Amino acid sequence: MKKLIKHILKVLIKGCIKLYKPSMAKKIENYFNRIYALWLSPEFKNIGQTPLIERPMYLKGGKYMVIGKEFASQARLRLECWDTYENDIFTPELTIGNNVCMNYNVHIGCINKVSIGNNVLFASNIYITDHHHGYADERHLNIPPAKRPLISKGPVIIEDNVWIGENVSIMPNVTIGESCIIGANSVVTKSFPNHSIIGGVPARIIRTINLNENE
Repeated sequence: MKKLIKHILKVLIKGCIKLYKPSMAKKIENYFNRIYALWLSPEFKNIGQTPLIERPMYLKGGKYMVIGKEFASQARLRLECWDTYENDIFTPELTIGNNVCMNYNVHIGCINKVSIGNNVLFASNIYITDHHHGYADERHLNIPPAKRPLISKGPVIIEDNVWIGENVSIMPNVTIGESCIIGANSVVTKSFPNHSIIGGVPARIIRTINLNENE
């Protein structure tokens, strides 16, 4: 039934784009994206008012996810909460605040805790994880990577008003403070305080925003 509904939505949207001028077609497409988001809503533990999710979205373990109001994402959003893997059992927790906007190809994986604050802006091709496959030492080297146990070194906390640039990866046991800006192509492996502009592989502080500099 879900596949049939998806197919009907795709046909309707393509028909509207052909029939109407681009501005009207975009409004109609957004309307159907809101319908798609409402159709997905029962899969989540809770999702706030007026979400807008562009198709397709890949969802695993939605019952462990809480999303705030005015959530918006472009196509190919991938949210995964793993409660079992191989022989292990987890209690994941993924929370996303209000007015969060995610562009194309955002992937978030969780077995422990990932918390995203309010007004966070994601560019495209972003990967956030609170875990990895096995330890990077002799304990698991003889096990194929896909069969290694999932290990979490700690949660990922992204506080309010953070802007995450293109192609960023954020690793486990990291806290990003309020109003940070993460430059494109960064790999974040440690925590950063509020108002930091960070970038690089691994990411480091480029400068700290002085709140009084424009006064």
